[in-house]
Amino acid sequence: MSEIQWANIMPSYDDMLAAGMHYGRKKTVFHPKMERFVYALRESIHIIDLLKTEERLKEACEALKSFKDSSKLILWVASTKQSEVKIEEIAKEFALPYVLNRWLGGTLTNFKTIRSRVNYFEQIEEKLKKEQSSPQMIKKERVKLEKQYQDMKEKFDGLRSLNRVPEAIFITSLKEGVSAAKEAKRLGVKTFAIVNTESDPTSVDYPIPANDNAKGSVELILDTIRKALI
Repeated sequence: MSEIQWANIMPSYDDMLAAGMHYGRKKTVFHPKMERFVYALRESIHIIDLLKTEERLKEACEALKSFKDSSKLILWVASTKQSEVKIEEIAKEFALPYVLNRWLGGTLTNFKTIRSRVNYFEQIEEKLKKEQSSPQMIKKERVKLEKQYQDMKEKFDGLRSLNRVPEAIFITSLKEGVSAAKEAKRLGVKTFAIVNTESDPTSVDYPIPANDNAKGSVELILDTIRKALI
C-alpha cells in the first residue's frame, strides 16, 4: 500500500471551518459518548473539535485505502439527500457498490434475497433492451415493464457490483444510517461513518466526528477520502 501524502489531501483548518464541519447538535440531543470530540458549548450548540476530526478522518482514510488496495469490497451509503451525488461519483469512480435514497432492510443480513432482486432487475433491463431493437410486446405490457424497471432501478442500480457481503461500509450520517450500521456490525463488516453529536461513536469502527447535515461539510470529507484512495 502506497503511503498517503497528507499535505496534498487534508483540508486546512480554515476550509473545515468554512464548510461548517465543526457544528454539532443542540445539547438537548447530545450523546454523552461524543464528549471526547467536543471543543465547547456555544449558545446550546456543541462545537466539534476539528483537530479530533482531522485525526479520525486520517485514520478512516488510511483504513479505507488499505481495503481498496487489498481489493476488498466497500459499500458506500448516502444516508442523506445532500450526500447522494458525491457518494455516487466516488463509488462509480472506483467501481464499487453504493446505496442512494434509503437503506433496504436486509441488504447485508439477507444478502441472498437482495442479490436475487438485483439479478431480476438486470433481467428486466436486458428484456427492455431487446424490446427496443425488436419490439414484440403490446404497448400496455411494455409500459408496465418500464414502470417496474424504474421502480427497481432506484433501489438496486447501485448494488450491481455487490456480488458478496462487503468487507467495509461507509455511511455519510450515522443518525440516518443506523440500520445499515447495525446490519454491518452484526456480520463483522467494518463500519465507517460521519458522526454528529447526537449519535454514539462507539457503534461504528471508524467514527468521523463532524457535521453530517451541512452539504459542504459532508462533501469536504468525501473529497478528502476520494483523494486518499487514488
